[in-house]
Amino acid sequence: MRTLLSILLILGFTISYAQETFTVNGVIKDASNNETLYGVNVLVANSNSGVVTNEYGFYSIKLPKGEHTLIISYLGFQEQTTTIELSKNTSLNFSLNETSEYLEEVVITEDIEKLNIRKPEMSVNKLDISTIQKLPVVFGEVDVIKSLLLLPGVSNAGEGSSGFNVRGGAVDQNLILLDEATIYNSSHLFGLFSVFNPDAIKNLKLYKGGIPAKYGGRVSSVLEIFQKDGNSKEFKANGGIGLISSRLLAEGPIVKDRSSFLIAGRGSYAHLFLKFTDNDNAAYFYDLNTKLSFRLDNDNSILFSGYFGRDVFNISESFKNTYGNAVFNLRWNHVLTDNIFTNLSVIYSDYYYGLTLDFVGFNWNSGIKNLNLKYDFNHNISDNLNLDYGIQNTYYEFNPGEIEPSSTSSGIIDFDLTKKYAFESAIYLSAEQKLTENVSAEYGFRFSNFFRLGQSELNRYQNDQAVNFNENFSIYEKADPIGSTTLSKNKVQEYFWALEPRVAIAYSLNDNESVKLSYNRMNQYLHLITNTSSPTPLDIWTPSGKYIEPQILDQVAAGYFRNISNNKYSIEVEGFYKFIQNRIDYIDGADLIANNAIEQVILPGTARAYGLELLVKKNLGRFTGWLAYTISRSEQKTPGRNSLETGINNSKWYKTAYDKTHDVSIIGSYDLNSKWQLNTNFVYQTGLPTTYPSAQYKFENLTIPVYADRNSARLPSLHRLDISATYTPIKNKGRNYKSSWNFGIYNVYGRKNAVSLNFRNNEDSGNNEAVRLSLFGIVPSVTYNFKF
Repeated sequence: MRTLLSILLILGFTISYAQETFTVNGVIKDASNNETLYGVNVLVANSNSGVVTNEYGFYSIKLPKGEHTLIISYLGFQEQTTTIELSKNTSLNFSLNETSEYLEEVVITEDIEKLNIRKPEMSVNKLDISTIQKLPVVFGEVDVIKSLLLLPGVSNAGEGSSGFNVRGGAVDQNLILLDEATIYNSSHLFGLFSVFNPDAIKNLKLYKGGIPAKYGGRVSSVLEIFQKDGNSKEFKANGGIGLISSRLLAEGPIVKDRSSFLIAGRGSYAHLFLKFTDNDNAAYFYDLNTKLSFRLDNDNSILFSGYFGRDVFNISESFKNTYGNAVFNLRWNHVLTDNIFTNLSVIYSDYYYGLTLDFVGFNWNSGIKNLNLKYDFNHNISDNLNLDYGIQNTYYEFNPGEIEPSSTSSGIIDFDLTKKYAFESAIYLSAEQKLTENVSAEYGFRFSNFFRLGQSELNRYQNDQAVNFNENFSIYEKADPIGSTTLSKNKVQEYFWALEPRVAIAYSLNDNESVKLSYNRMNQYLHLITNTSSPTPLDIWTPSGKYIEPQILDQVAAGYFRNISNNKYSIEVEGFYKFIQNRIDYIDGADLIANNAIEQVILPGTARAYGLELLVKKNLGRFTGWLAYTISRSEQKTPGRNSLETGINNSKWYKTAYDKTHDVSIIGSYDLNSKWQLNTNFVYQTGLPTTYPSAQYKFENLTIPVYADRNSARLPSLHRLDISATYTPIKNKGRNYKSSWNFGIYNVYGRKNAVSLNFRNNEDSGNNEAVRLSLFGIVPSVTYNFKF
């Protein structure tokens, strides 16, 4: 790594001196609170030169010796222009002021989402938190994850389900990062809310394809979320009071203009109303966000951020379920040279799942922990070439389950499922380069390694096959172990490595149109063991090893992008095809709960997804919004391992549990006047695949159903209309307190969208009947928001 850095430094300095250029760099912030700004344009007047700030607000640009005029542009903020006489490397920071005009404030929420025609970046969606806060949602609780579902190529398993699916991928194939820390479960209350407090979020970015080489470990998408740094100018607070939850955030300086703190809390309390009915059941969540930021000098900053969240579900105190995430990140941002920005992070993530069954007499604990050390470099070689490179190391501990007695009178004996350990490392190098006036590219590679470490007990099987095929009944069955081996967790049990190339190219037809292509290969070494379309807290993560191969993705995408009427409108059209090797599948009747030999019920298969996405946006004016449409297919196939085996579903392709042929979202926001804002969204989705019985037979007075091919049927289509109105009183001059009221109706026309269909025998008629389970009818909401 040191050799690579030395070569790049020499190359950078050589180019710099040969062209008699100098570097201008610095950090751009919001003048009102010193928050760094991501995506600010730094343009050079009368030239095609320019850069944008990175996620830490840093920019670096090389320019020839002489006089230059820099234009600092970020919609929603006042443009700044400065002229410099460049004769040496120069550090130049900027603080931008928000525009005060009302209509321009409306534009603030759209700037970060505006399409960049010339950059090779594609298959990426950016949402400003102000846009997210407009969207009507169930119970009026602003939700980051639910907002993603309104974008093309993003869906989930229906109302009340947790997680999200990207371009036909599974939930576990998404890498979710909060301040660089991995979030393993992104939902509260089994999917009703997300774990992200919108008040604490600064920006987010979703990569669906064309994923840069700095990211790895998942084969579907990367969701990158950054928390606010905290206001180092003055103390501020804001929050909201809703029908079932409330939130509060406080931020302010520790040392003015040099350090700051941020702390935010959120919790639900709807279960308290059950106490008035003598109901002992409860279901609630709470979470806490915090961040400390210290600017040591112009070249060094230290940041500490953390998140802690828990969900609690009780049934009469005899059943208690607790689960949640805890993450911490200590980060050092350092300007190494005038054109190299570095970020060194130490990150800890812990996902915990606990279950208490008093009527049985035991406690159950499980989870996954990881410790991550990463060092990233952003290197501006020249005006036309920028490099990202770095190294990442992650240590994992998997706890599939521990059982212990809940009291001294319990008859339960302590029992631990076998813990698993792994180590993952990677180096990466990525270049963004302007090749010609009309062609730019981002290309690079990631070299990843995965070490499955030893464990206390590993089963051995005849011919290394943990699953047998019963030819008499044409079914798969668990294989009996022929023994086991023990290996210290300091030893390597299995080793995997992969070279993951990435490339994206943009060709600008003119200043407002471009076509783009991308290809990326990615490896995923972790697997979520679940046979449901929507993950549950009880699902278990397991690493690749002797009986489970890493998932391998190849994805290509092509798109057309256009801005219309000076960015008033924009159009994005993308087609994609993705193919995944070693996607695990489950044999019929697989037992996944507390299974100490999960390899006995899974088989390797392949998956593929392809489709077309359309996004049409109106970015400016009193009315803004977008239309998102996706037509796609997501399929899986698990063939037999030899000619005698039938495979899963007779070795035929079948629709995955998250396949949706059509997915439409229409979002609109209208500023009626200075006090009222109206918002609406309409969604339509093809029903999810499911498996229905196609026949039945009787055996000794038992009715036995016969099921059709796997996922050969579908639930009814889902559609829903939501509306909301926000009332913001005009603030009195000289008064810092601001407030607003949000009134919403979720599912305006009361559509009973099916979560599932169950079949039963009618007790009165004796006939078979299908029963639809729906979660929501019409759900009104009101939320009071405030800040001071």
